[in-house]
Order: sequence, then C-alpha cells, then structure tokens
Amino acid sequence: MSGRATFATAGRILRQLRHDRRTIALILVVPTLLLTLLRFMFDAQPATFDRVALVLLGVFPFTMMFLLTSVAMLRERTTGTLERLLTTPIGKLDILLGYGVAFAGAAAVQAAVASALAYGLLGLDTVGNPWLVALIVIGNAVLGMALGLFVSAFARSEFQAVQFMPAVVLPQVLLCGLFVPREQMVGWLQAISDVLPMSYAVEALTEVGTHAAATPRMWRDLAIILAAAVIALMLGAVTLRRRSP
Repeated sequence: MSGRATFATAGRILRQLRHDRRTIALILVVPTLLLTLLRFMFDAQPATFDRVALVLLGVFPFTMMFLLTSVAMLRERTTGTLERLLTTPIGKLDILLGYGVAFAGAAAVQAAVASALAYGLLGLDTVGNPWLVALIVIGNAVLGMALGLFVSAFARSEFQAVQFMPAVVLPQVLLCGLFVPREQMVGWLQAISDVLPMSYAVEALTEVGTHAAATPRMWRDLAIILAAAVIALMLGAVTLRRRSP
C-alpha cells in the first residue's frame, strides 16, 4: 500500500467527477430538489417531514454512490484503464482506497449541501447534533461506494450496472424501517432486515433524531455500517484482477 498512489487515484477520480456536469448535478442538485419536494408534500405534517427527511439524508448518498461507483468502475474495466493500472506497481488496495477517498469526499460535499438546505431552509429539526447526522451520512455513502465496486464486476455494460439497483438497493430501502418500523414487520422480513446494513444506518439516524447526545446504539450501528463497507471492499478486491494472463 502506498499513500501517494492512493491519493493519486483519488485525485484522478475527482478530476473525472469535476468535468462531468451530469454527475455533479446528480450528487448535489437532485437530493436538494427531492428534499424540497418532500418538504412541501408534508407541509402540514412537520413531524413526519422531520422523520422521513432525516432517513432520506442517509438513503440518498448510499443510492447515488452505489450507482456512480458501479458505473465508474465498469468504465475502468471496459476501457482497459483497470487493466493498465494493474500492470503498474500500484496495488489493488491503493485503487480501492483511492476510490473510497474520492467518493467519501464527494459524499461529504453532498452531505454538507443537503444538510444545510434541510436544516437551514426547509426547517428540519432533530434533537441530536447535525454533525452526527453528517457523519452517519458519509459512512452510508462509503458503504454504497464499496457495494458499487463489488457488484461492478458482475456487469458487462452500464445498463447492467444500473439493473443491480433493484436487487441491491431497493430491498434495503423497503426493509430499512423507512415505511414500516422493523419491529412491526413479520418475522422473516425482520430477519432479512437484520442483515441489511442500511437498516443500521436508519437506526443510527433515528437515534440522532431522538437523543441529544450520541448513544451507544448509534456508535454500534455506525460501526456495523463501516464493517459492512470493509467487507464489501475486501470482496471488491477479489474482483480486481486482470482479464488477460
């Protein structure tokens, strides 16, 4: 592992993102528009807006980083960039950590913009500190990035990469507790929910929304999120291999 190689990879990814206006709009503009729409949907129910918007602050970066990373890594594979990188002294871990640093930075910017809008203009009110919300949001984005790196190995086109969203992302959104509290689900659905990492992101955000200080459960949930991201990165490292001998 080389810190120089890691940050060189991160710099290359960030330069690519900076010149892609559609990606910038997806990261920064789309979440703010959706949160604004949500605010007017629940205009007469501010408490419902507080609960739903807080959860969606974690769902948005997970979903977007999963999509962006899976497509970006697929391009690296199909264009031969990854093949060429693996012939150089740069290691697999450098590549993966480079992606992690780049997209964590993008997630931090997204979290800052979305949180500033939600708390400053849309009136989001939480008992806990907004900085804890941002910390969980970034952790969830890193998890989405790690899963995106992993599943990109199983796609042969960008369309196929997008098709993984219903299989990987939507079940987590449905079972994370956003629509129905997990404890009210039937037993087998609750069991599935217990092994889906986004469930712990929602639980951690809920803890921030209802407690003034960070709770042990929140820290536990955040640790689970980061552990799931590490496991996904390790699985992603297995898929980082040259196609030709």
